[in-house]
Amino acid sequence: MMSAKVPVACKKALLVVMTFALALAGLTPGHAQSSNRFDLRENWYVQSSCKLNTPAEVLSTSQFSPDHWYKTTVPSTVLAAQVANGEFKDIYYADNVRKLPGMDYPFGELFSNMDMASGSPYACSWWYRTEFQVPQDFRGRKLWLHFNGINYKANVWLNGRKLADVKDVAGAYRIYEFEATPLADKESTNVLAVEVFAPQSKDLGINFVDWNPTPPDKDMGLWRDVYLMASGPVRVRHPQVVTHLPGDSLQRADLTIRAELHNDTDASVEGVLQGKFETVSFEKRVELAPRESRSVTFTPDEFPQLKIEHPELWWPTGLGEQKLHLLSMKFESSGLVSDSQSASFGIREVTGELYGPPQPGEVYDNNGDFKRLKTDKRPLLIRVNHQPVLIRGAGWTPEMLLRSSEERLRAELGYVKDMHLNSVRLEGKLESEEFFNLADQMGIMVLAGWCCCDHWEHWKDWQPGDLTIATESLRGQILRLRSHPSVVLWMNGSDNPPPANVEEAYRKILAETSWPNAFISSASAMPTSVSGPSGVKMTGPYDYVPPGYWLIDDDHFGGAFGFNTETSPGAAIPEVSSLRKFLPQESLWPINNLWNLHSGAGIFNYNLDHFNASMDAIYGHPKGLDEYILKSQAMAYDGERAMFEAFARNKYKSTGVIQWMLNNAWPSVIWHLYDYYLQPAAGYFGTKKACEPLHIQYSYDDRSIVVVNSVNKDFTGLTAEASVYNFNLRRLFYRKMNLVSAADSVQRLFTIPEENIDTDVHFVRLTLLDKTQRVVSTNFYWLPRKLSTYNWSTEEEKKHPYYTGITSYEDLSSLNHLEKVNLEATAFASHPGDSRDVRVQVHNPSRTLAFQVHLAVVDKNSGEEILPVLWEDNYFSLMPGESRVVIAHYNASPISAGLKLQVNGWNIAGQEISVEETGTH
Repeated sequence: MMSAKVPVACKKALLVVMTFALALAGLTPGHAQSSNRFDLRENWYVQSSCKLNTPAEVLSTSQFSPDHWYKTTVPSTVLAAQVANGEFKDIYYADNVRKLPGMDYPFGELFSNMDMASGSPYACSWWYRTEFQVPQDFRGRKLWLHFNGINYKANVWLNGRKLADVKDVAGAYRIYEFEATPLADKESTNVLAVEVFAPQSKDLGINFVDWNPTPPDKDMGLWRDVYLMASGPVRVRHPQVVTHLPGDSLQRADLTIRAELHNDTDASVEGVLQGKFETVSFEKRVELAPRESRSVTFTPDEFPQLKIEHPELWWPTGLGEQKLHLLSMKFESSGLVSDSQSASFGIREVTGELYGPPQPGEVYDNNGDFKRLKTDKRPLLIRVNHQPVLIRGAGWTPEMLLRSSEERLRAELGYVKDMHLNSVRLEGKLESEEFFNLADQMGIMVLAGWCCCDHWEHWKDWQPGDLTIATESLRGQILRLRSHPSVVLWMNGSDNPPPANVEEAYRKILAETSWPNAFISSASAMPTSVSGPSGVKMTGPYDYVPPGYWLIDDDHFGGAFGFNTETSPGAAIPEVSSLRKFLPQESLWPINNLWNLHSGAGIFNYNLDHFNASMDAIYGHPKGLDEYILKSQAMAYDGERAMFEAFARNKYKSTGVIQWMLNNAWPSVIWHLYDYYLQPAAGYFGTKKACEPLHIQYSYDDRSIVVVNSVNKDFTGLTAEASVYNFNLRRLFYRKMNLVSAADSVQRLFTIPEENIDTDVHFVRLTLLDKTQRVVSTNFYWLPRKLSTYNWSTEEEKKHPYYTGITSYEDLSSLNHLEKVNLEATAFASHPGDSRDVRVQVHNPSRTLAFQVHLAVVDKNSGEEILPVLWEDNYFSLMPGESRVVIAHYNASPISAGLKLQVNGWNIAGQEISVEETGTH
């Protein structure tokens, strides 16, 4: 790895443009922490410079009092601080966001690509100001002021003197470390003031693209942690452990350990760099020249103790445990500890490859003219610890004002794990340390990279300084991400790969920072002259396609082949309980412009038209809101299940699929698996069903029944059962088969005949039992007599490039004639430990199918559903006489004097019953 020299700034301060990686202290054991860190989180004040007449030299001293400023904590954007202070209320309700000052850009347009209007309150710079005292044990040491994220430019003042200005501080994703020793008062109160400027259209800022509106302040402000650190003459930064597993037996791990050292004096310094994790220790004598920065490496050849026998490995969720270790490193000189750092790590090796023999082919470019490019169409395959992994994930977004909490992060990543997904993709929006620490703990792989559709990909408009900002942003982010076992892939571009000079600069940074994982040119299929094919595709669809699409399309666009980095069956309509939280009663029905406001932006501001037309054609036009919700949930369940099942059946012809998206930055009716209020709806449970570790499923293309094993384990003594019923529930077909399912396998069992189908809609019911006859997987399909057909032509694709044209729709409208069913249900709450479970038993006493049964546990007084919640299953169907027991799990006991169970569904008579308490166990 090349060493990075630290540029020396003016005599007032030393600006280290190198960045720093330190995981948040105070999380579960094994995560990075430091006694040398003092967080500057509380007692900040924010105000617009347009309302101030005080010069910075005074404002940043104790002579000034921030009267009538907004009080806040950091991280916080400017608008988030205003909202927290009550200046703007309910900004996500109805069209309130459009009424915010500075929000007068055209509806649906990408604000990132526009400059702020001169009259916007955010066209002015804004000041952040706090006061603090240097901790007693920091005195007598060098002091370093850290900013983990400033959007976008800033002047930094400390005690009336400028520490850095906008020439030094530019770039939302850069991480800054300034020496504050000459300016800090170690005995009394210090005043830190930061003047922040919002990003403009040609800045490398934070962009929400078409997911939701961009807030009027463009998320300007101190959007990541600010803190003080102390050190002696030499700093230690970025401890890293890189794993190589030399054999497939995984019985030995060779570890290479690195740390960055910085001599911050004008004299040579000699000392010892020491490291330790568990019972393994190592050290090396190092001499640093004046002001030298160096990456120091410990190799297993040099230090045999770094050859670990029988290592405890870190695995992605579903494949094994997430064993984390804690590395501690310190530099001692003249008998004193100059600095120390620690970081958690996992012993695991990640590689990426183009899988299989070369496959000459063509891909479309991504600029809308459908030009075909020659390429190798082999898919990217990610291996973890030598094992191939089918990436099944979804696109992540932070909240629109970048507000977050560990509690919410834990709930959202808990949902990811509950759905049996193993990955999330970050398109820009590179998350906090809390996020990556939790991903490490939960085994959720992270695919990260830069964003599309704004200056990050407008390379033709770049000025010379932009490449510096981009590469230093990459340097900082890679140095902080490289130690996290959850991060497995970096993408240098999103919708398009960077031009050769930019890609080469990015690759140089990855080499200099010892990036240990896979990386590709972009999230699209476009090959480059620098790195060749990417092995991935970004074809969509992003709007509704019938469930058969994913297997029927075996070589055209978005079907289950290759590695699709973003795709989706389209709209995701929340439950009525969520709609009421952001839509006024009078706007709930029919669908109107308020719905449209919450259905995306930019080119995807498509007003739900295609989704609604598909619903009308397949299920019949809904007569009102309740029926619309029922039908949209059925479409979401069927669509998400079909997509994930198709990619699983075709592994490793298919190597990855990323649902676009996982979550929403604000209340939305598109692209999520659970809504803004953490309400999981039918798409969530369709995904969870499809991604079961051991799963039985139906194939839309050839009517085969398939068992997919997604874990590192053989299963013997299994029994598969398949039944086909016509609409009147007369059984047309039954087959039972014994089988053995090998680890990480796909096994076609048999094919269901179609010649006996005698009604427009028929049902397929599948069951997989283990050797004890315990049910390990069930599945239930509602199928048309004839599947939808598609127009694959390029001309058709040009008309609507975000979904494949449908020439004829399937007909499932017979489902409207299912008779109403009154289910029998009981519910009991218990308290295992600090959590609460609600055990629900439902029984169908009728002679009619109970279709898409939906359960919810609500507060007896407010009627609000208790969220977040982990249901074992939901939106399931019950045959006549069938009973099911399902459990809802809550990580914290609901704060409620009483609970009720709500039962409803497609043809289910709605009812509410009390949840009985059974005490603790």
